[in-house]
Amino acid sequence: MLTPETWDDFAALVEANNGVWGGCWCIGFHPEGVGHGREGNRELKRRHVTRGTVHQVLVYDGDRCVGWCQFGPPAEVATIKNRKAYERDLVELPDWRIGCIFTNAKDRGKGVAATAVAAALDGIKRAGGGIVEAYPEQTEERPPQRGAYLHTGPEELYARYGFTRVRKIAKWRWVMRAKI
Repeated sequence: MLTPETWDDFAALVEANNGVWGGCWCIGFHPEGVGHGREGNRELKRRHVTRGTVHQVLVYDGDRCVGWCQFGPPAEVATIKNRKAYERDLVELPDWRIGCIFTNAKDRGKGVAATAVAAALDGIKRAGGGIVEAYPEQTEERPPQRGAYLHTGPEELYARYGFTRVRKIAKWRWVMRAKI
């Protein structure tokens, strides 16, 4: 888990990857969202970690942090992509949301994202479970996305864990749900 004790491992991975997506620092799904500059985003994330207002599993290869999966209740993971489309047909908020998944560039294709999602779902289960939403991108029947990184994960990843499509909120993005 991302805690004050694991902050340095997380920070090393973020810094090794250009602040992640140009300086997001995995703050984009928090209520504040991005837009505070690289250092501002970093400080906001650090404050969340210090206050304990972040749920984020870290994946390690030995002593090296190679990825993560962010999750939390809707109040904590509040800023989702395609929000207007999401809210248009919203019937009921989930108990939990999975925000972003990140894998170090040199460690992609090794199962890091799957490990991270499995660990997040385990954390959700230990916290009481409930309805979990994810917002992955459809990759089947889609043109190749050269250089793209699916920060919310591919649809197939969630299907492995029992998530099913609920509704489409963008051309290639779905709301998927599972009961954990």
